[in-house]
This record gives sequence, structure tokens and C-alpha cells, in this order.
Amino acid sequence: MKGKKDEKEKSNSQRVTMQLRLISWFFITLNFMEYIGSQHASRVRRQGRMHPNVSQGCQGGCATCSDYNGCLSCKPRLFFVLERIGMKQIGVCLSSCPSGYYGTRYPDINKCAKCKADCDTCFTRNFCTKCKSGFYLYSGKCLEKCPDGLEANNHTMECTSIVHCEASEWSPWSPCTKKGKTCGFKRGNEVRVREIVQHPSAKGNPCPATSESRKCIVQRKRCQKEGKGKKNREEKRKKSNKDESKETRQESKGRAARRQNREQRENNNKTQPKKRKAPNKEQDLAPVDTAH
Repeated sequence: MKGKKDEKEKSNSQRVTMQLRLISWFFITLNFMEYIGSQHASRVRRQGRMHPNVSQGCQGGCATCSDYNGCLSCKPRLFFVLERIGMKQIGVCLSSCPSGYYGTRYPDINKCAKCKADCDTCFTRNFCTKCKSGFYLYSGKCLEKCPDGLEANNHTMECTSIVHCEASEWSPWSPCTKKGKTCGFKRGNEVRVREIVQHPSAKGNPCPATSESRKCIVQRKRCQKEGKGKKNREEKRKKSNKDESKETRQESKGRAARRQNREQRENNNKTQPKKRKAPNKEQDLAPVDTAH
């Protein structure tokens, strides 16, 4: 009997202890909820003091917004991005992502994600389109040094292929000359040239020579002297003038002879007596008017 009584008392004491624990947990939970509520209310009051225009609607492209955090979601086709202002980040909605970000579209929201640290602009996180200073772009990646077989272009900041020099075919050999003349010598030089078609890049092969000359032998001939040439031209001019003057004199003599013949005929006509005209028989036989 005594053992059963002890067990009953022990179970009663355990039940009371459990009830006390439950009551204590209830009060702890209630106090914690009151604390959370008071903290939320104080934060709302603080936001109300910092942003007095709480009642205003969303501006710009925001679909939903918060007076403290800015845009929370954007209108269709716009991108959501967080902008840092000091220690604070504010959400904004843009038609395109800013430099250093790339756009990703999802069914519920379009976001702007940040490019890699060495990338200035990118298409995706793993495909860069423009690198930051000190890096060279190659196949969508930013490298400090270009791979083998490529060279760094400091103008475009890209890794480009090495370009070697290219020249055209040689021209035909020029006539054999010596000191700019083609006569008066037996041995001279002849020249041929070519043009540069493609100039090399920084690491490309340099361009070859664009002209060549070689010795040449020709049949020697005398050069016509400049003074002798002038003399011949002068003689020809004098002969031409002489011929012209001879023709002029002949024409003058002919005109003078014709004029002399004409004058002689005129003189002969003046010295010869004039022939008397025969009387007109018809006039002699005409009837005489006796009326007077």
C-alpha cells in the first residue's frame, strides 16, 4: 500500500511540474510576440518620420514600391536594379541595364545582374563585350595577356590576329639609263619597283624592299648636243623664211609684169587713131520733114 501511495504522489508532482513549464512557455511566447510587435511599430514610426510622403503612389516605372526601399517590382519590359546611395540601397526600374550590368528576364520580374569585376559591359556574366582598363578582350573574356599567336591592340583593347606585310608583284625593268640619260654611255642601270599591299601589325613580319636596280649594257650612241640642235633648227627656220621670201618675190614680179602689160596695152590704145564710123544708110534715106 505504501509503494502505491508513493508512486501516485510522484506522478502528481510530475504533472504539476509539466503544467508549470507550459504556463511559463506561454508567458515567454506572449512576451516575445509583444516585443516583435513593438519593434515593428517603432520601425514604421521611424520610416514615417524619415519619409513624410508615405501616402504618395509609386513613381517612374515601378509597379509596387516602398517609401523606404523604392521600387519593389517593375512594370512590364522594365528591368529592376538596386542602386546604392551611401549605406542604403534603393530599387529602380530602367528600360535598359546600366554599364557594368546585364539583363535577365524571368516570368515574374526582369533583373539587372552585375558583370564580373574585370568586365565593363557584358552580354551575360560569362560573356564580356568590353573590358576595364588593363585587360584585353578575347572571345568574351578579359585577359591581362593575349594568348600565343595573337597580339594586344592598345587602341581597341582586344586580342587580334598578327598581320604580316604583303607586297605586290615586281614591275617590268625600266630602260637602261645613266645619270638620267639614255644615250652617251655603254653601261648603266635599270630599275624595277613594287607597292605595299598590306602593312604589318606590331608583331607582323616587316615589309621587304620596294625597289631593285641592276647593271645593264646597251649599244652606245651619241647624244644630240643641245647647241647643235638649236643650230639645225635655226637653219631650218632661215631656209623656210628664204623660201617664203623667194615665193613672195616671184609673185611680186608676176604682178609687176601683168601691170606693165596692162599699162602698155592702154598706151597703145591711146596712140592709135580712132576709126570713123560708117554712116547709117537708113538715116540718110529717111524722109525730110518740110513742115518748118
